[in-house]
Formats: sequence, C-alpha cells, structure tokens
Amino acid sequence: MSEEQTQPAETGDRGRARRLVGRVVNDTNNPGRAKQTIVVEVIRRFRDPFYGKYVKQKKKYHAHDEREEYKTRDLVEIKSCRPISKTKRWTVSRLLERPPEV
Repeated sequence: MSEEQTQPAETGDRGRARRLVGRVVNDTNNPGRAKQTIVVEVIRRFRDPFYGKYVKQKKKYHAHDEREEYKTRDLVEIKSCRPISKTKRWTVSRLLERPPEV
C-alpha cells in the first residue's frame, strides 16, 4: 500500500478576507492628504438586544486606492488585507455605484 500525501487547499489556508460595503467620505484630491488612501464609512444596522429597535452604527476605515480613481460619495467594496501602514488594513476591491455628476 502506498500512502498518499494530501496538500492543503490553496484557498482557505488563512481564512477568507472580510468584505464590507461603504461610501467614500474622503479621498486624496485635497492637498496635504495621504496619497493612495481613501476613507470609507460603513453603516451597520443591527437590532438592539434590550429594546428591540434597529440601530445604525457608523465606522470609518482607511483603504488603499492604488490608482487614485475613487472619488467622494462613491459606493465601494473593501476587503481586508495585510497591514499597509499604521491605519490602513483594507484595500478597495471594486466600485459598486458612482453618483451622477451635478
């Protein structure tokens, strides 16, 4: 009998990257801002365990924007990654919606 060595699957060794959807509230178009960084605000809705009413909770994440293509008010999807800087642990994966120009 021969023993077969099984290799671990390529996907899932370290788990799956978290994905969040949020709106860009700040980009690098302003002078003096960090290059290739956008700030994404994610709104989470959950039911309050005591009162039972639905509550909105906002949180801001710094995300890496390699090509500096995302603008304020864009709806984007971000995914977790290795630490890029002191505050950046997310990268922008795709654009979901761009509001019409006024």
